[in-house]
Amino acid sequence: MPHDPYKALYLHLPFCVRRCGYCDFATEAVPADDARIDAYVEDLALQVRRKAKEGELAAVETVYIGGGTPSHVGMPRLSMLLYTLSLSMRLEPDVECTMEANPESLTGNMVRDIWALGVNRLSIGVQSLDDAVLRTLGRAHSADDARCAVAAARERFDNVSVDLMCGIPGQSAESFEATVREAVALGASHVSVYPLTIEPHTPFHRAVMRGQLPEPDDDVEAAHMEIAARVLAEAGFSRYEVASYALPGRECRHNIAYWTGAPYLGLGRSAATMTQNDKRRMRVQDGRVTDDLDARQMAAEDLMLGMRMTRGVSEAQVERAAALLPEAPAALARLEAQGLVAHEGGRFRPTERGWLCGNELYGALFDLAP
Repeated sequence: MPHDPYKALYLHLPFCVRRCGYCDFATEAVPADDARIDAYVEDLALQVRRKAKEGELAAVETVYIGGGTPSHVGMPRLSMLLYTLSLSMRLEPDVECTMEANPESLTGNMVRDIWALGVNRLSIGVQSLDDAVLRTLGRAHSADDARCAVAAARERFDNVSVDLMCGIPGQSAESFEATVREAVALGASHVSVYPLTIEPHTPFHRAVMRGQLPEPDDDVEAAHMEIAARVLAEAGFSRYEVASYALPGRECRHNIAYWTGAPYLGLGRSAATMTQNDKRRMRVQDGRVTDDLDARQMAAEDLMLGMRMTRGVSEAQVERAAALLPEAPAALARLEAQGLVAHEGGRFRPTERGWLCGNELYGALFDLAP
């Protein structure tokens, strides 16, 4: 179908030094010198060039190289991929270009080289700065490795994001708070905090089923999220999305594109693409259509996605949605009465309770157009 221009580009590198026990992403543990990585990255570069020739990259404003562990594939392959990108699209400083990295494979030389090739935002999978917690997670790095990686990143990058996890068995409130405080002290400008979830078909799921690992405790996770909110607010960070905090101007524009209904192109194994026009929105993954929404369903989804963000949705957006979904204003009024949404300053915003009861909040909006 004729579609609006893609605003965001996601490139998936599905390789890791080893898979973590909680991970259900489309990734595999492959040695860094494995020829399969060469073949995959060469094919990914070809896909980038093909899309550029088709004119599909002309309006891209954010690039995200994720995984897996992109830093695991090594600098020669990353150089080829980033050079191809720079030839295929406008990779200027105003285009946000993020690369994910893990501490065990991020070096000072890699930091300098990827910065020179156009990456301007680094997202580092730290998870914890407590070695006992890292061992529980089965991470391939130590707390000191993580400290060194963030320090190396800060040599070139002033936009460094750190991923942290909470609610991990054996992780005390004191341990988690110390990690958050140290992430700030190390110079992170963006922090994402993810409660541990036990996904089906993972080693953690099997361990829970066998009674070898306790189920994550919802109350502990909520308490940890409150710690993150308090510590990061004190340090000048604002929570702009359900799981993410940033210093002013350091919000992840690529993530915001996902929550604001911007069309995005995903290249690589299991990467999702979202194509849309005024009448239809489709998501495709590995050649399969996973979503096919009409205009009413798009309006409902945009209200729901807006509630992932602190700023919520504007009265004007609700008014536009109400032309297709007459029930929308009443649904938001009900959510406000339940304490899940606040109506202030011309916007409907999620409350803390709304985020904690996310299924209720999101479901009420998405169900406006079943």
